[in-house]
Amino acid sequence: MDDINNRIRNTLRNYALANELNFYDIKAHTGWLRNVIIRHCTTGETMVNLCVHHEDAALQPLLDHLLKEVPGITTLLYTINPKWNDTLYDLTPVVYFGKGYVTEKLGDFQFIISPKSFFQTNTLQAEKLYTVARDFAGLTGNEILYDLYCGTGSIGIFMSPLAKKIIGVDVVEEAVEDAKKNAALNQVSHAEFFAGDVIDICNDAFFETHGKPDVVITDPPRAGMHEKLVRKLLDMEAPKIVYVSCNTATQARDLALLSEKYRVEKVRPVDMFPHTHHIEQVALLTLIR
Repeated sequence: MDDINNRIRNTLRNYALANELNFYDIKAHTGWLRNVIIRHCTTGETMVNLCVHHEDAALQPLLDHLLKEVPGITTLLYTINPKWNDTLYDLTPVVYFGKGYVTEKLGDFQFIISPKSFFQTNTLQAEKLYTVARDFAGLTGNEILYDLYCGTGSIGIFMSPLAKKIIGVDVVEEAVEDAKKNAALNQVSHAEFFAGDVIDICNDAFFETHGKPDVVITDPPRAGMHEKLVRKLLDMEAPKIVYVSCNTATQARDLALLSEKYRVEKVRPVDMFPHTHHIEQVALLTLIR
């Protein structure tokens, strides 16, 4: 982890203590300073999103102080969050300084990342992870690849040189907008991205227009796939599914459900989170004929 993360945290904490700014208590639902989200890219760009409970006159001086003390910040945002939880999806980050996003590199590709878009935290190891997924997919240049939970389009675009067509789907509209920009940025003309639930989008009319998948990549959050999506995958009957997981427990649950029509060919763990017990794990499933 780059030391700029520590400089940002320490600057915020020291300023808050010196100026008697109070910290948010999630149990009591009191206080002001909630949390800070930092993304430091291999390109050298750094995005900081400071989350506070409510509007306050102390916000601007705090942000100005942070920019002065940590000049490496290229984009600074703040988010007002009066809710009981820390999720950003239904909130609007406000750009205070910079362009409002960062650009990251993954292999030969560049990716625009907005504050609400998912992108793997460990970029260099993400390249290894996606390489494993690409090897498991066994693309030859003739396949239609469906990238579910596509986020900013990183997996699909990474695999795009070996696929005939990429179809990406994600429920987060901001992420899908980033994915479209990233496809254009990398001159990937054979990729299309759609915002919404896979269960609703991937119907017969959609397949008629875009084609049925030869390979499905699914990279769900820690909760794994909703059972309705598992049923949808069983209905779709793609010849191959490559399941990228950050939680082996929910992956095992989903693989058991998919075993109705699929055989697990191989599984490989990838150490994405050094010095923790967490791993990413890639599984290759093939349709039982």
